[in-house]
Amino acid sequence: MDTYSAPLVKISAVLLICFHAALGFVLRPSSHQPLSACRQRWRRPAPQMSADTAVDQSPAVAEAKGETSYRSKFLRTLHERGFIYQGTDLQHLDELMSQETVSAYLGFDATADSLHVGSLVQIMILRHLQQCGHKPVVLLGGGTTKVGDPSGKDEARAMLSEEAIDSNIQSIAAIFRKFLSFGDGPTDAMLVNNDDWLSGLSYLCFLRDFGSCFSVNAMLRRESVKSRLDREQPLSFLEFNYMILQAYDFLELHRRYGVRLQMGGSDQWGNIVQGVELNARMGSEKVFGLTAPLITTSDGKKMGKTAEGAVWLTADKLSPYDYWQFWRNTDDADTIRFLKLFTEVPMDQIAELAQLQGADINQAKIVLADEATGLLHGRAALPAIHQAVASVFNTKGQGSTDSLPRLHVSEGQLASQEGVRLVELLQQLDFAKTKSDARRLILGGGARLNDAKVDDVNRVLVLGDFNGGSQVKLSAGKKKHGIVQLMTE
Repeated sequence: MDTYSAPLVKISAVLLICFHAALGFVLRPSSHQPLSACRQRWRRPAPQMSADTAVDQSPAVAEAKGETSYRSKFLRTLHERGFIYQGTDLQHLDELMSQETVSAYLGFDATADSLHVGSLVQIMILRHLQQCGHKPVVLLGGGTTKVGDPSGKDEARAMLSEEAIDSNIQSIAAIFRKFLSFGDGPTDAMLVNNDDWLSGLSYLCFLRDFGSCFSVNAMLRRESVKSRLDREQPLSFLEFNYMILQAYDFLELHRRYGVRLQMGGSDQWGNIVQGVELNARMGSEKVFGLTAPLITTSDGKKMGKTAEGAVWLTADKLSPYDYWQFWRNTDDADTIRFLKLFTEVPMDQIAELAQLQGADINQAKIVLADEATGLLHGRAALPAIHQAVASVFNTKGQGSTDSLPRLHVSEGQLASQEGVRLVELLQQLDFAKTKSDARRLILGGGARLNDAKVDDVNRVLVLGDFNGGSQVKLSAGKKKHGIVQLMTE
């Protein structure tokens, strides 16, 4: 035995022992359930895996085989807009989707009370799926959120209470209703919660029915696990079980709702393949997996992450104006790619916009901002945003500033001995994370009050700054603007 194999065998043996000892923490056991009550519906011989059960096929591989001319509208749309990264047996999936309505799902854990732009690729895939005549199934991870997905993480997620998870699910569900049509029709979207089946599992029954279907050796090679171990970051056995639960989700969704396709980001490839393999081992009809690339900006940064934090998809966490500005400030090199991914602008129109050069590319950025914001917040929000933009960038304009972030101060605060310091207002408007950041912003010449540069870090807002009006504009750089509203007493 070579030097590599020996420790791998030891690790595998330890993990197999841990599987029996620790899975009971992940899966809530039923009290005193006899073995005879195990789910006999899964008692069937495990067939041999077919050679194409989990084919790793990227667009580059498919193109080399001459297989990028998809028959199904869905895969054709995803391919031309840049959504496809890997898939299992794409040729057979294409045939299936060109002949019948396919139910497909994407999973979203409820780790926060909103999703951010990083989830928007997956939401757009579901939208394209429905528009191409198929059925989207939105799986909210009420169960898997209790475990935590280790993919791309350096440490375990904080554990949330069931009450917090339920509250997050209610908030997140509202986002999908803006992009998808829900109902009882053949292509209407469904919203399901995996806690419905995961929390009721019996530990011993689960082990007897499914324990032999999972290879620890293969699980150690999955990217979500391997990359964490390669970085020498701790990986708890609780998190190690995540891919088992996700695979079981696919099996349950296929059994309950006839789901044939699981989709996700490229970081979910190992988990998705695990579900495809589990369905095959349990004798299900053929199911498929499909992943989209993880989107980064042209400078290599993760999509949706800014210096100010996440770009949220709910108005209470990020105003429609700030959401519009996020897209308007897209780098030139990313504009056309983002038009394909995050809007429904026809491809021929995008091709025309791609011809714009120099300052004219700003026209494409405005189209991107309008279309992306219209999808999330409704096109009715655009006039107020445009008026706010005009009032901010044209000092002579009289446009509305209703969409700008807003603070309120009273005459009493302005007249007090301490007054209201601009560094505090900059921080409260989220233009600076700390007062020290706000001071650096002022010293660097980036802070403006009513378009006049602020050069004193101790500057205090006074009643005279309002010039007899009820509001002043406070800016950080050229792109961030907020309103300080005077409240009379």
